[in-house]
Amino acid sequence: MRVGVFTPLLSQLPLEDVLKKLATYDIHTVELGTGNYPGDAHCKLSMLDKPAELAKFKETLEKYGATISALSSHGNPLHPDRERAQHDRETSRKTILLAEKLGVPVVVDFSGCPGDSANSKWPNWVTCPWPPDYLEILKWQWDEVVTPYWKEHAKFAADHGVKVAIEMHPGFVVYSPETMLRLRAITGPVVGCNLDPSHMFWQGIDPIAAVRLLGDAIHYVHAKDTQIYERNLPLTGVLDTKSYTDERNRAWIFRTCGYGHDAGWWKEFASTLRMFGYDYVLSIEHEDTLLSPEEGLSKAAGFLQGVVMKESPAAAWWV
Repeated sequence: MRVGVFTPLLSQLPLEDVLKKLATYDIHTVELGTGNYPGDAHCKLSMLDKPAELAKFKETLEKYGATISALSSHGNPLHPDRERAQHDRETSRKTILLAEKLGVPVVVDFSGCPGDSANSKWPNWVTCPWPPDYLEILKWQWDEVVTPYWKEHAKFAADHGVKVAIEMHPGFVVYSPETMLRLRAITGPVVGCNLDPSHMFWQGIDPIAAVRLLGDAIHYVHAKDTQIYERNLPLTGVLDTKSYTDERNRAWIFRTCGYGHDAGWWKEFASTLRMFGYDYVLSIEHEDTLLSPEEGLSKAAGFLQGVVMKESPAAAWWV
């Protein structure tokens, strides 16, 4: 297992400077955004049609001994605005094609969220079963929008030898282990999850228990923490819609690794991941509004380097 970095936190720097900086933290693997929400500061999909640009990109990576752990095109391919949905779908498809060309095994994405009908303007994330209108919306979403799209997109990914890691994120139809496994039952094993423990914590889901439930459905892992504020939680509950920058009044905020849970928790998390077959990358994602990107990266890198188990265990003599 090794530490990597999801590079949007360094989007103000060119790729070459990013790789130089990360090498000072003994980090040599990166997750790169290709468009949609992460942006494409360090990885342009235009390389698909520009061999010289693609060759130069590869040379830059080789120069610094860097590898790509994943490409990320987090978007909303199910958005009720058809133009928006088509844009995000096309970005996702091109990201898979670029991953194939680069030999990158996995792309990270969101499941998306439709509206409440074919005439909707905005997504509608259902969070309760009553009044019964909401269950009707949920059934329509899964039957008429989620299932057709994801069956087709999963086949496209499988045809190109690339896995899709869905980030379980509230606001989209896949936000929990249960909804992840529901989608996987539709698509087959090419679709799995990007397990970001920060999104589990604030929903009241134990990320370590989630690892045991998900098993080989875990295709990728983001390294990000969450801090719960017990003083504010009784007032708002976890569905807190205040701005992330209103830290004093929120029930929870995203934190750099180690600022929400200690090293003991993260060691158990890493150990359980390995126990259930995930021995790939912990990709640092910085969204801590109390720390600058530079400080968040530095703190997380130092913290996680002391957590990961870098060598696979040798087989025991009694096995």
